[in-house]
Amino acid sequence: MNKTYNPDTVAPPFGAYDHAVEIPAGARTLHISGQIGVYPDGTIPDDIEAQADQAWQNVLAILADAGMGVEDLVRTTAYLTNIDDAPAVRTARGKYLGDHKPASTLLVVAALARPEFLFELEAVAAKS
Repeated sequence: MNKTYNPDTVAPPFGAYDHAVEIPAGARTLHISGQIGVYPDGTIPDDIEAQADQAWQNVLAILADAGMGVEDLVRTTAYLTNIDDAPAVRTARGKYLGDHKPASTLLVVAALARPEFLFELEAVAAKS
């Protein structure tokens, strides 16, 4: 079982995440490359809501293929190109994570690998 840390000597998290997650010895670790909101047929939706939703679906599909689930996520890093899209990104995150709170970082960047990419999500999972 992964252990989380939110010490009283550090300000509480500003959102739905834990400050740190410890992976126990002997756990399997899965590093998921940045997933963009591309559908299985290779098409890319135009809006942030659909891209964020599909990126999360891609991460969950990779987890399932590895015999893991959302509860095994220990870290996420999300990248978006427009700070105004943060509410949509948080909505998608909440939809897929529920009460699970991995360590997380959200970054606003000038651009992603292609101009049509509005959001990218990478993750680390661990399972004993």
